[in-house]
Amino acid sequence: MGTVKVKFIGTAVVNEQVVRANMQVREGSELDSSMIDRDIRSLYKTGLFELIEIKQEPVNETTLNLVVELTSKFRVLTVRYEGNTKIKSSKLEKEIKTKPNTALDERQVKDDAEKIRQYYQKAGYNQVSVNYAIERNRATSFGTVIFKIKEGPKVRIQLIKFAGNAHVKPKKLLGEMETGKWTWFSWLTDTGVFKDDQFDDDLEKVRDFYREQGFLDVEIAPEKIAFDYPKPNRLIITITVSEGRRYRVGDISIIGSKLHPEALLKRILRQKSGAIFSPSKIDKDRERLEEFYGRDGHLDTQVQLTRKSNITTGNIDLVYQVKESEKFTVESIVIEGNTKSKSTVILRELTLGPGDVFNTVSMKISRLRLENTRFFDDVNVTAQDTNIPGRRNLRIAVKEGRTGNLTFGAGFSSLDRLSVFAEVSQTNFDLFNRRSLFQGDGQKFRLRLQLGQQSNEAILTFEEPWLFQRELALGFSIFHTSNDYNSQYYRETDEGGTIYLRKRLFELVEGTLAYNYDIITIDNITAAANSTITSQAGKNTISKISFTTVRDTRDKIINTTQGNYLSASIALAGGPLGGGEDNYRLEVRSSQFFEVSEFQTQVISLLGRGGVIERFGNSTTVPYYSTFYLGGPTDMRGFEYHDVSPRVPGTNIPVGGKTYGFLSLEYQFDIVSPVRFAVFYDAGFVNVNAYDFSPAHYNDDWGVGLHLFVAGSPLALDLGFPITHDKYNKKGSQFNFSFGTRY
Repeated sequence: MGTVKVKFIGTAVVNEQVVRANMQVREGSELDSSMIDRDIRSLYKTGLFELIEIKQEPVNETTLNLVVELTSKFRVLTVRYEGNTKIKSSKLEKEIKTKPNTALDERQVKDDAEKIRQYYQKAGYNQVSVNYAIERNRATSFGTVIFKIKEGPKVRIQLIKFAGNAHVKPKKLLGEMETGKWTWFSWLTDTGVFKDDQFDDDLEKVRDFYREQGFLDVEIAPEKIAFDYPKPNRLIITITVSEGRRYRVGDISIIGSKLHPEALLKRILRQKSGAIFSPSKIDKDRERLEEFYGRDGHLDTQVQLTRKSNITTGNIDLVYQVKESEKFTVESIVIEGNTKSKSTVILRELTLGPGDVFNTVSMKISRLRLENTRFFDDVNVTAQDTNIPGRRNLRIAVKEGRTGNLTFGAGFSSLDRLSVFAEVSQTNFDLFNRRSLFQGDGQKFRLRLQLGQQSNEAILTFEEPWLFQRELALGFSIFHTSNDYNSQYYRETDEGGTIYLRKRLFELVEGTLAYNYDIITIDNITAAANSTITSQAGKNTISKISFTTVRDTRDKIINTTQGNYLSASIALAGGPLGGGEDNYRLEVRSSQFFEVSEFQTQVISLLGRGGVIERFGNSTTVPYYSTFYLGGPTDMRGFEYHDVSPRVPGTNIPVGGKTYGFLSLEYQFDIVSPVRFAVFYDAGFVNVNAYDFSPAHYNDDWGVGLHLFVAGSPLALDLGFPITHDKYNKKGSQFNFSFGTRY
């Protein structure tokens, strides 16, 4: 090959070196047609050229010269906006990709015009129209892009109505839609304005909802949707629905089954003859049949569903065709992806092992247990083929997650005031493996130090969740805390340790047996304190054993939407255990969560607590630092901390009570996830005597709050207003903010 010449058709917007840098063909090399094709593709990929052509000019019988002819794309000289009086050009520039001095791509300009239109729609200008024009200067190969905008008025949705919905209430249909009318908080939730893409999705959701109610022939024709503007800036949408007839399930038959009688398989189905025909529920029944076979190891069993319209009854008959597979057992466990975690950490969470029948339900349980460890970002549990008939490997593929945290900083709460802290934690700790940076054995470790205006804290905790490779947790904690917020009359310091054993007792219930030794120091007693306070001055010891059972079905610990939590505990202090006080404590805590609507994730939560503490033996009293109090950010939010309490007779000094009861009702909804707005009501009482559950002297409050995340931790901001109070705790509204969750 001879020379390679680069020739620009029209104005060149790049230099020749850029062209040659994207080519492999060189002067004097052998002519290779595949190399020429690759060079053409490479040059097109630069996005700089409109047309590329490589011509061959013969020199002699063995030599050819190549001429690379290139027509450069126009480049953008400037971008202009016309007609945008409500939204600044600087904001529109951020929405588009067409920029000055880039290649002029009309397809991209068209896409940018659509992005501008969508941006206007999001801002409430649903009647906006956006067109574009391109002014090309062939002498310079530059073009000017002009977006021509007709904004129209800013429109808010006043009302959405339905017509023809004889069998379904409008409220239920609106609950399926993201599009909604304008409300006072729409500026936060980005609702109340019309967006055509979102509206099209909403119409399909409404159709799906109708189909799930048995209206398989439902129609919502776009041309029958009316958009009325009672005012230039208000929109009323009327959606006309043609429901059609409602179908029901007709005769049900299951064929092809040899392992199980048809009558047994029919009992597995939730949808019975005469039930409303719901496509998703019917498909779920098909999955249940496959899962039923999978429990016995018939992994490859397939169930095909045939729907037949019954002309006589008008219903839809169902035929489940079963294709049974052979029975499989587990050959071996194959673990992949555990770069940090030991294989034993994974194996001990599995409910299947070599030689077991390959149970698909156990597979799902194993996956959930591995996910609940929170050691892994992703867990995949599958059956893997082998060369042995009737046997499959159980394949566990995991992706290691981040389990260690080092945090430090400063914070402020309504109790602690200003504080600084440092904390290191590892939920997948390995005490004896420094080479892996002490991680991988599933142990729990936490060290926290905090210094604040009102409190100081140092705590070290450790837990081995699988003692001797059994599902038995052994843990301990060592702590030192001191605070001034328990009382204005003294300072309390608590130091000591706890050791415990925890085991799952049955199903979702686990029990914890713990021993705790505390040294409580009461000092800095003010002159206003009386003999009740001063009698406990100095060091006081508590030696206590406790047993707690917990049942927790909450879907999430933070921002819970459904499920419940129940704990019951009994504790014995003193007696044969020694220490400075003899008493026993009984306490129950419970919470229930109901998701009332998926729209804005609306949740109602109900919390209840109650407890009793009583002395025994030679003890004459229960010290005030061991009694019950209410008030503060975790219970009675309309009152100051520990302010709902019996008083020393004739004084304003709270000393707690031996019996308490507490109830809280809260309604929450997402403003913009994960920020939640809450309205709450709290009520509770604290009585002097043990087993006195009379609510005669109750206090209650109501309030509003915001729940959000700060630095990955849940933060609650609550403003509470007392309703019923006494002469001592009537101090007006209280603003509380605290980290953590209530349960």
